[in-house]
Amino acid sequence: MIHYSIIAYQVMSNAICLLPATLLHFRPMAKRTPTEHQGTLNIRQIPKDTIFRLKMAAAAEHRTVKGFILALIEERIQELERKGLLPKGK
Repeated sequence: MIHYSIIAYQVMSNAICLLPATLLHFRPMAKRTPTEHQGTLNIRQIPKDTIFRLKMAAAAEHRTVKGFILALIEERIQELERKGLLPKGK
Protein backbone atom coordinates (compact mmCIF):
# COMPACT_ATOMS: atom_id res chain seq x y z
CA MET A 1 0.00 0.00 0.00
CA ILE A 2 1.36 3.44 -0.93
CA HIS A 3 0.69 6.29 1.47
CA TYR A 4 0.06 9.65 -0.15
CA SER A 5 0.77 13.03 1.31
CA ILE A 6 -0.68 16.25 -0.01
CA ILE A 7 2.01 18.60 -1.18
CA ALA A 8 0.91 22.05 -2.32
CA TYR A 9 3.15 23.89 -4.69
CA GLN A 10 2.62 26.46 -7.38
CA VAL A 11 2.56 25.18 -10.90
CA MET A 12 1.09 26.65 -14.04
CA SER A 13 -2.40 25.50 -13.08
CA ASN A 14 -1.95 26.23 -9.34
CA ALA A 15 -2.86 22.60 -8.71
CA ILE A 16 -2.47 20.63 -5.51
CA CYS A 17 -0.56 17.50 -6.37
CA LEU A 18 -0.48 14.16 -4.60
CA LEU A 19 2.93 12.61 -4.20
CA PRO A 20 3.77 9.23 -2.70
CA ALA A 21 5.13 9.64 0.79
CA THR A 22 8.14 7.56 -0.27
CA LEU A 23 9.25 10.43 -2.51
CA LEU A 24 9.41 12.81 0.42
CA HIS A 25 12.67 13.00 2.29
CA PHE A 26 12.38 13.40 6.04
CA ARG A 27 15.31 13.60 8.40
CA PRO A 28 14.79 12.40 11.93
CA MET A 29 15.30 15.07 14.56
CA ALA A 30 18.63 14.92 16.32
CA LYS A 31 18.50 13.65 19.87
CA ARG A 32 19.87 16.08 22.41
CA THR A 33 21.72 14.76 25.36
CA PRO A 34 21.37 16.86 28.52
CA THR A 35 25.12 17.02 29.19
CA GLU A 36 25.56 20.74 29.79
CA HIS A 37 23.34 23.75 30.02
CA GLN A 38 23.59 25.71 26.82
CA GLY A 39 23.13 29.44 26.82
CA THR A 40 21.76 31.85 24.28
CA LEU A 41 23.54 34.93 23.01
CA ASN A 42 21.73 37.70 21.14
CA ILE A 43 23.73 40.35 19.34
CA ARG A 44 21.93 43.43 18.05
CA GLN A 45 22.76 46.27 15.69
CA ILE A 46 25.16 44.35 13.46
CA PRO A 47 25.71 46.19 10.17
CA LYS A 48 24.07 44.44 7.21
CA ASP A 49 27.37 44.35 5.34
CA THR A 50 29.00 42.53 8.25
CA ILE A 51 26.17 39.98 8.36
CA PHE A 52 26.53 39.41 4.62
CA ARG A 53 30.30 38.93 4.92
CA LEU A 54 29.79 36.60 7.89
CA LYS A 55 27.42 34.41 5.86
CA MET A 56 29.83 34.37 2.92
CA ALA A 57 32.77 33.42 5.17
CA ALA A 58 30.77 30.61 6.79
CA ALA A 59 29.72 29.28 3.38
CA ALA A 60 33.34 29.42 2.15
CA GLU A 61 34.32 27.09 5.02
CA HIS A 62 31.27 24.85 4.53
CA ARG A 63 29.96 25.75 7.99
CA THR A 64 26.77 27.14 9.39
CA VAL A 65 26.92 30.71 10.68
CA LYS A 66 26.59 29.31 14.20
CA GLY A 67 29.46 26.86 13.64
CA PHE A 68 31.61 29.57 12.11
CA ILE A 69 31.03 31.98 15.00
CA LEU A 70 31.66 29.26 17.62
CA ALA A 71 34.95 28.36 15.90
CA LEU A 72 36.01 32.03 15.88
CA ILE A 73 35.16 32.40 19.56
CA GLU A 74 37.00 29.20 20.53
CA GLU A 75 40.10 30.20 18.52
CA ARG A 76 40.23 33.64 20.13
CA ILE A 77 39.76 32.27 23.65
CA GLN A 78 42.54 29.72 23.11
CA GLU A 79 44.81 32.50 21.85
CA LEU A 80 44.16 34.55 25.00
CA GLU A 81 44.79 31.47 27.17
CA ARG A 82 48.14 30.86 25.42
CA LYS A 83 49.13 34.47 26.07
CA GLY A 84 48.25 34.04 29.74
CA LEU A 85 45.51 36.66 29.63
CA LEU A 86 42.81 34.10 30.52
CA PRO A 87 43.00 31.10 32.81
CA LYS A 88 43.14 27.75 31.00
CA GLY A 89 39.69 26.31 30.34
CA LYS A 90 38.49 22.74 30.26
